[in-house]
Amino acid sequence: MKAMVLHDVRTPLRLEERPLPSPGPGEIRLVVEACAVCRTDLHVVDGDLTNPKLPVIPGHEIVGKIDALGGGVTGLRTGERVGVPWLGHTCGHCPYCTSGRENLCDDPLFTGYTRDGGFASHAVADAAYAFPLPDDGNPIALAPLLCAGLIGWRSLMAAGSGERIGIYGFGAAAHIICQVCTWQGRRVYAFTHPGDKAAQDFARSLDVIWAGDSNHGSPEPLDAAIIFAPVGELVPVALQSVRKGGRVVCGGIHMSDIPQFPYRLLWGERQIVSVANLTRQDAFEFLAIVPKARIRTHTVRYQLEAANVALDDFRSGRLQGAAVLIP
Repeated sequence: MKAMVLHDVRTPLRLEERPLPSPGPGEIRLVVEACAVCRTDLHVVDGDLTNPKLPVIPGHEIVGKIDALGGGVTGLRTGERVGVPWLGHTCGHCPYCTSGRENLCDDPLFTGYTRDGGFASHAVADAAYAFPLPDDGNPIALAPLLCAGLIGWRSLMAAGSGERIGIYGFGAAAHIICQVCTWQGRRVYAFTHPGDKAAQDFARSLDVIWAGDSNHGSPEPLDAAIIFAPVGELVPVALQSVRKGGRVVCGGIHMSDIPQFPYRLLWGERQIVSVANLTRQDAFEFLAIVPKARIRTHTVRYQLEAANVALDDFRSGRLQGAAVLIP
């Protein structure tokens, strides 16, 4: 099989030929049709997330068709299309797993980080963490749903039921969850890197109420703000724009340090919360909503061999929507 492999952090991925892996008990093997590129992949490659399994094949927004089943797998069949997300395995017995919070598992495995992922022609996954997808869907369009969509959904749920939602960092997750908000009848305010007119125009094309620079305050008080950009300085900025009792949700797995800020910004029962990983229930809920909300992902396609180009385009902010690798 072909794979783009990370051997050392802060170095380019290498294209390699590897033996075709066999699925173990409880696992499946996929022929990868598409794998989206996530900011978390950047954090793995750039060393922001420590202790990856090295060498590792990145990629955790995998869409593919099952071509082999390991022992004991039930409920899935060869030829079926499934999606594989970031959360690749949980222990099932720690206090978090037994209380419905498997996203906080004490002994998890993460796809493309602590187990090999989807920047490859084939991938092996835990069958319990693979989700059936429509056979008639476009795999390129489906791929960003497996993390950008899922973490966006969990972030929106953490934000609460308020009508006015601010989104800081208008990339892959934001453009998906913005469509969910519109379908739900909410009003979205998009905050982008200062001067990024392309991102602001992209947000306006998705019917946001307002789009502007992230260093500007909101034109009206927000019920909640979701921060997808990995920029800690945005936390006090967002706090200034949420109403009393409002909430700021940090939706990324990594963020630069949050600077000191005056207590008055938090006072008024405002809250700062983080979102960590996802649960399988998140996936079932969100994937059921996708056709109802008529979500359309905006993608830029790259051949598998161009994974380093896709990562660099992501790193430099040249993308609108989501990058997707095609084996």
